[in-house]
Amino acid sequence: MVANLIEFVSNHYVLVSIFLVLLVLLALTEARKGGKSLSNRELTGLVNRDEGVVLDVRAKKEFDAGHIVDSLNIPYEKLVSRLGELEKHKGKTIVVVDAMGQHAGTACRELQKAGHTAAKLSGGISSWRGENLPVVK
Repeated sequence: MVANLIEFVSNHYVLVSIFLVLLVLLALTEARKGGKSLSNRELTGLVNRDEGVVLDVRAKKEFDAGHIVDSLNIPYEKLVSRLGELEKHKGKTIVVVDAMGQHAGTACRELQKAGHTAAKLSGGISSWRGENLPVVK
């Protein structure tokens, strides 16, 4: 199996090279679409300077089980219909938090389309908890 792969790569190195370049470009494009990713430290600094608002897009039940202090909760599925609730935060960066980062990029794009400055917490609430940072219930 490995021998076949090596043979294919050596016989079709141009195709393999093009494929790898396209794969990297796709990854970079997708990473940029969802807005900037922030670390836990960057999020904390933004909120402490009163320049950011945390928006948790997890389901209400998950949010109630533990969330970042002072975060707002609008479930991902309801975000587009409830964007009006975020108008009062137009001057701040809205930092989107989800379970592990799977919906944050899409939510950021929706917020940006609506005229907000948006970023996502890298790794979601899992990374926040992984660093033993405080959550409230």
